[in-house]
Amino acid sequence: MVQPLIEFKGVTKRFSHHTVLDQIDLQIYEGEVATIIGKSGGGKSVLLKHIVGLLQPDEGYILYKGQPIHQMNKREWDQYIRQVSYMFQNNALFDSMTVFENIAFPLRQTTHLNRRVIEEKVRLRLEQMELHEVEKKYPSELSGGMQKRVALSRALVTDPKIILFDEPTTGQDMIRRNAILSMISEYQKRLGFTAILISHDVPDVFFISNRILALDEGKIIFQGTPEAFETFQHPFQDEFVESLEELQEHLTGIYSKRHFKVRYQQMLHRKRSQEKFVVGLFTLEDFDGLCASLGHTTGQKVLDSLGRYINKHFGTVGGFSARQGRSQFSIVLPFSDLHEAEEILKDFSRELREEGLRTIQTEARLYRESCYEFIILGGLAESQFGVKEIDHILDQARKNQREVARVFCGERR
Repeated sequence: MVQPLIEFKGVTKRFSHHTVLDQIDLQIYEGEVATIIGKSGGGKSVLLKHIVGLLQPDEGYILYKGQPIHQMNKREWDQYIRQVSYMFQNNALFDSMTVFENIAFPLRQTTHLNRRVIEEKVRLRLEQMELHEVEKKYPSELSGGMQKRVALSRALVTDPKIILFDEPTTGQDMIRRNAILSMISEYQKRLGFTAILISHDVPDVFFISNRILALDEGKIIFQGTPEAFETFQHPFQDEFVESLEELQEHLTGIYSKRHFKVRYQQMLHRKRSQEKFVVGLFTLEDFDGLCASLGHTTGQKVLDSLGRYINKHFGTVGGFSARQGRSQFSIVLPFSDLHEAEEILKDFSRELREEGLRTIQTEARLYRESCYEFIILGGLAESQFGVKEIDHILDQARKNQREVARVFCGERR
């Protein structure tokens, strides 16, 4: 059995007579993205602060690689804490420092790097987070969303092994929210750090998470994969997730993965048994590469425009669409067979090449001098209502994917 990187055993925390954490048991594993979800004021930030020693449990203990952190000597504690970076919910930027100085601060305080190396590392983060134009400004001169990006850059600048993100996308619009989640995912894959997030961005955060931990009334009531959470039978699931999905503006404004399945089940009850329908799956290939070339914000604009184009096209023929992954969209054509759907796909592919790509480029503000390439894949699968689970049909559509459109560096055709 794999040993947890961080483990809580029976952790309880009280403030006066109020119990915030109640006999918490949880495990976080190395190299994963773990997201903690729960209602506001439910103790999520309190939980994170225990990991870095800002708070001590009243009962229970916390293990790092099997060792209780409260039993560490000074050398062991210093070695542990140097590997951890914390992005606070309120950003905790220094008002007297410029953006550049705020991001450089951890390097100057915790490393012996020379001035040139520190400047190179800071400028890299400034460029990646699209902050280079404000590097000489002070936090008070920035919007709340831009302050959040400065705090995120500072959390990443030391290349830590563990990063704690306390609601990293608060105050961001829909595009930048997904851009930040995408950036966290990319750097986590590239650098291999363990990411622990607190987030209300359901369902968007599920697309980058390996593990979900649900905190309700001071207890961990679920820990497992995002897929397992979708079928988790508990009042928390319905009350928390559905309320957030109804309030939030999602990427492209189309169905979430959860609501997609709900609508499918509703159709299943209305349709005659054995009646045919077709599922399609579209993928923006090498989305991480696209974001690396153009920046995460621009990459999300491309994805948003593509999703809306898919939704518009297939909506006119009676279909409905949903976001299935970071760069994947599904469609259902409830009145079609495979032959008819293939003709619809051909029309879509032709229109996408002739008009859609220009629309996507314009909406995402991709210019001729920009260097990029992206490929859109599409695949179809036919089934009958009541015969197969929707996930099985989506897997078949995924296997049938082929290139339906491609755009090269600066191409406008």
